[in-house]
Amino acid sequence: MSESSAEVVAHAASAAVAASAAGAAGGWRRATGIAGVAIGVVAAGAAAGVALERMTVGRGMRQKARLALDSAGPYGSLRGMPGKAFADDGTELYYEVDDLDPEAAPAAIGPRRRRLFGRKAPAPVTVVFSHGYCLSQDSWHFQRAALRGVVRTVHWDQRSHGRSGRGVAQGRDEAVTIEQLGRDLKAVIDAAAPEGPIVLVGHSMGGMTVMALADQYPELVRERVVGVAFVGTSSGRLGEVNYGLPVAGVNVVRRVLPGVLKAMGQRAELVEKGRRATADLFAGVIKRYSFASRDVDPAVARFAERMIESTPIDVVAEYYPAFNDHDKTEALAHFADMPVLVLAGVQDLVTPSEHSEAIADLLPDAELVLVPDAGHLVMLEHPEVVTDRLADLLTRTGAVPAGATVKGYGSTSSTAQPG
Repeated sequence: MSESSAEVVAHAASAAVAASAAGAAGGWRRATGIAGVAIGVVAAGAAAGVALERMTVGRGMRQKARLALDSAGPYGSLRGMPGKAFADDGTELYYEVDDLDPEAAPAAIGPRRRRLFGRKAPAPVTVVFSHGYCLSQDSWHFQRAALRGVVRTVHWDQRSHGRSGRGVAQGRDEAVTIEQLGRDLKAVIDAAAPEGPIVLVGHSMGGMTVMALADQYPELVRERVVGVAFVGTSSGRLGEVNYGLPVAGVNVVRRVLPGVLKAMGQRAELVEKGRRATADLFAGVIKRYSFASRDVDPAVARFAERMIESTPIDVVAEYYPAFNDHDKTEALAHFADMPVLVLAGVQDLVTPSEHSEAIADLLPDAELVLVPDAGHLVMLEHPEVVTDRLADLLTRTGAVPAGATVKGYGSTSSTAQPG
């Protein structure tokens, strides 16, 4: 799917639980406990290396390693001015605003900083970042760190993710839809950026959210949106994605997953215990479907793992049906007359780069960037590439001032400062 690697984890885990439950006469505790074994098979060996590590490294040592990585990595620590918006069903949506730094002027350029070229004076543009499924606004950590003080940005958590409230409609057993997410984004824009030009940036499910916004509010796009970036996303045909699995495995997953996810969501507390028990195996699968390069910073990999782990299984279950129904191909026409960036990892197993190429084919003036040796979480795996291309997009929209500078991609500085 075009969400995050977590969905593939859900695919594998759910199929495992389905098979386990069938032979366990309703023994959910046993089923969730052995889910990790099946994950190793479905994920084509991703968990096998972790299983080997389990035989040589004690659980206590692995826990200490996680704690060390958590304390060493500042990822996800950036915070802005908090705010709340309310969706049309009453769901509380949490967002944060990073405002322009009036002191971040060309005179404050440091020799080791990266330069973003733009206009002599900043245009009153707000960049709104939408994250993917089972992630949070923190997934944009590197881009947020680089752009702080240079341009006004809004980062928000989609319903039932991060610091946003659980979907009110979902509490009434109403399904999550991509259309609903588009309306949620509209509520955030109304609250956090009620005036001025907007640049929309969406990763995976966040890109679908942007498409749904355009589909339902074409006048907003026409009147206020001056640029858009689609990162590792899809406009439809998600049911054709094979996640790098053999045909037989894909068919089994598609057949059993909807019912299994629904059942898992109804037994969330028990399933969460199973997830914790198989955390090491899940970590291997998450890494396989999030990243492609071998030298990913372990702290970054652990950061992604934490975000995905924090998404409750019932939320995973609530969202799943929406992606098979997603088709916003026609909505892309609303972005035809503005600067567009389409970017994807060449080795993305979740939303293959062919889906980004299909988007670019419908937007012939868009910049298409395919990043080699990159997976689904390309903005964490190769942050410098993503930030460079976003900087260029912001330049084309007039969103950044001439001589504006940003720090290194891993910086957690609150603003750009003199060198």
